[in-house]
Amino acid sequence: MVEGANPESIKGDRSMSQGFVAQYAAEAALQIDGVASLAPSFGVALKEIAGVVHEGKGVKVEFYENDDGLVAITVYPVVYYGKIIPEVAWSIQEKVKADVERFTGLVVETVDVHVCGVVAREEEPAKT
Repeated sequence: MVEGANPESIKGDRSMSQGFVAQYAAEAALQIDGVASLAPSFGVALKEIAGVVHEGKGVKVEFYENDDGLVAITVYPVVYYGKIIPEVAWSIQEKVKADVERFTGLVVETVDVHVCGVVAREEEPAKT
């Protein structure tokens, strides 16, 4: 271990940690009734075109500079038509905050939800 290094610090693992946290946040958001999918950002879309797999697409994670375990998360969901958007957004905020804090030990200061679209729910074909 390097002298003076803080073993509790996440700075050295920043890129891995962001993907790790984003994956938990994405999985939590997709479990909410009314969420059809998560919309990838422009940068993520370019990475996918280039063949790079991006964990937690539709989620942006930011660590605060003071490194005290605080994190801000932004989720970009696409919501099903007919759902009450503020209720879906509130559910996303609660579930993402609870899951990320439970599984990572970080403190989620904010969960922002930017709804990127509304889509009709595809009807399942009737079974005969």
